[in-house]
Order: sequence, then structure tokens, then C-alpha cells
Amino acid sequence: MMKRKELEQHLQDVEGFEQPKILLEQYETRAHIAACMLHTIESVYGDLFGKTVLDLGCGCSVLSIGAALMGASYVLAVDIDSDALAIANGNVNQFESMSDIVHFLQSDAKNLPFLLREEMRFDTVIMNPPFGTKHNKGLDSLFVEMGLDCLNEGGVLYSLHKTSTRDFFQRKAPSWNVEACVLAQLRYDLPATYKFHQKKSVDIEVDFWRFSKKKV
Repeated sequence: MMKRKELEQHLQDVEGFEQPKILLEQYETRAHIAACMLHTIESVYGDLFGKTVLDLGCGCSVLSIGAALMGASYVLAVDIDSDALAIANGNVNQFESMSDIVHFLQSDAKNLPFLLREEMRFDTVIMNPPFGTKHNKGLDSLFVEMGLDCLNEGGVLYSLHKTSTRDFFQRKAPSWNVEACVLAQLRYDLPATYKFHQKKSVDIEVDFWRFSKKKV
């Protein structure tokens, strides 16, 4: 298994957004956070190597690439934005033979379960969804719901959400028929991305969640 530091070094070479779109809450998943997530997913739970993986809201594909580097057998990277997917495709092509593993689909998250064939469900879903701010209130929860709908029976979903929403997700989990736990609380160092950002960077407290579907 690839070591976390080596994985982080590879992910640092992934190109980010050229012109991020505020209405889509496009922020880059930092290499060290992505590496921490992915290394934990595989080293603790074994949910990447040889698994089929969905990266929902893939952006520039840092999680997709990381999943492939950690041994995923198939990765579907999904985003609504064609510009983001163009960058993501370029990033994947920098890695030899990775285009055989990582595939792309342009889709709105809420349409994805209906677009996929009934038999096309995934072992693992990974994502860093929109935080669901005033522009996209509730979008963070919608991403989790749609991701869960795309899982195999007994599949697992890993996601990042603002720590301030922890109580909300703990209350929602039973209605989704999942077991939910916070694996870690992280600091998301968000660099100044948009014109209205006055600070060079800001730290946001985020929870790293694991949602596992209960077997029927």
C-alpha cells in the first residue's frame, strides 16, 4: 500500500480550478486532506483496493486520482461542471494507465441514481461536497442521500462536512438506514479563492464522516 506522504506528493501535482465558480462552491480539496482521507479509508477499512469507487462532485479529480493510486479497480468521477471535468481529465492523463481506471460522467448529483444502470452500484463513495451555504442550502445533505443511493448493499460512503452540521447528520443517519460515525475532525485550510475573500486563507473545522449501509 502506498504511504500517506507519497500519496500526498502525487496529489500535490494535480491541477486545480482555473476559474472557480462560486455558485457551485468550487474549492480545491487540499492534497494533505485528500491523502489523509484516502489513506485512512484503505489502511483502516480496506475500502479502496480492488473496489469500485464513485467520486461524487469530483471537481478536478484529486480524490479520484488518489483512489486509483490506492488500488481502486474502477473509479467513476462525476461532476455537473464541464470545465471542471476538462481539468480533471487532463489531470488523470498525467498518470500512466490511469485513464483505464478513472472514467468521467457529467451529471447533476440529484439525477445520478437515475442515470446509472440498476446493476451499476459502487462499493465505496468518496466526496468533498459543497458545504451547503446560503447559495446551496441543503446541498451537502442531498449529496449524501444521492451517494447512498449509488452504493451496493453493505457499501460505504466517506465525506467531509462542516463540524457545525454534526448534530444534523447524526439525526439524519437513522432515516437513511445507515450507521454513521465521525472518524476525525480536521482543519480545512481554505485559501482565498474569490474576490470577496479578504484573508489569504481561513481554517474551517470539518468532520470526516463514514456512512455505512445496513445490510437488509
